[in-house]
Amino acid sequence: MSASPGATRDIAAFVAYACTLTPDPAQATAKAVFLVAPEAFQLAEQSASDNRYMDLGVRVDPVRALEQHRGLRDALAAALPTLCFPGDPRTPDAIFPNNVFATVAARDGEPAVLVLGHMRHPVRQAERERPDIRAALAARFGYIERDLGAQPGVCELTGSLVIDQARRIGFCGLGERCDESGARAMHAAFGLRATLLFDLAAGEYHTNVVLAVLAGRACVVAPDGFADPAVPRAIAELYAPHAVELTSPQKQAFAGNCIALTGDTVWMSSAAAAALTDHQRAVLAGAGFGIRAVPLDELEKAGGSLRCCVAELY
Repeated sequence: MSASPGATRDIAAFVAYACTLTPDPAQATAKAVFLVAPEAFQLAEQSASDNRYMDLGVRVDPVRALEQHRGLRDALAAALPTLCFPGDPRTPDAIFPNNVFATVAARDGEPAVLVLGHMRHPVRQAERERPDIRAALAARFGYIERDLGAQPGVCELTGSLVIDQARRIGFCGLGERCDESGARAMHAAFGLRATLLFDLAAGEYHTNVVLAVLAGRACVVAPDGFADPAVPRAIAELYAPHAVELTSPQKQAFAGNCIALTGDTVWMSSAAAAALTDHQRAVLAGAGFGIRAVPLDELEKAGGSLRCCVAELY
């Protein structure tokens, strides 16, 4: 195995190293997940200021949002252990906990870790202070905390950092929601072997809207979400032939905001699934994945979709 390039912008060095790694299917997907219910759901002006997928002029229906979220929770619970914490009226758009909370499995004699992110906007920073979530995860899973809130870099965890858990490598898009300092802090906190750093295209806020890595076997990538076209091309080649490339309208439908929570199923919203072509579905099927779709159009008004709603527990 060649030496790790660490957290790097060197595409060739990253890909060369990644190609030496043998994926571990046992580490590829989470053992459980948690959600935060959209109680008192409304859109936040701060979040909308740098999220092109939000429109403050759109009316939201809190009751319908709760119903759709309950449907997602019930569907997930049939597939793997699923926790759901109540929403907090003080953070009415706090339905995307993966930006704030993320976990690292115990390994090499080290305990499992709950990572706390450094959110850009004050309205989202309040989420990480919730003692009920932090205490429950520590008590049930034995996580110790690693708090990235005090370090200077902004880092919105698995919104900004897409992780291939099977190889322990990361893909981190830089922009207003994550800077290079924050990216390097996440590389260390998650104990990654290598992380590719790259700039998102102007107007993109999170990597997990333009890229998904599915159980280490496939990827879904929207090339126009990256500032440098060489980056999505290299990622697609790394996971070829199981790489789905999205058009801009498919990206807008949140087809890139999907997740593999078991080794045989990709989860996405109904709008995302409807946007896929037969060929793209065949590529996923060729990698061993079926598609499970859940209606989430009310929640998607907040600028994210199914993957954003799911915080993984390793």
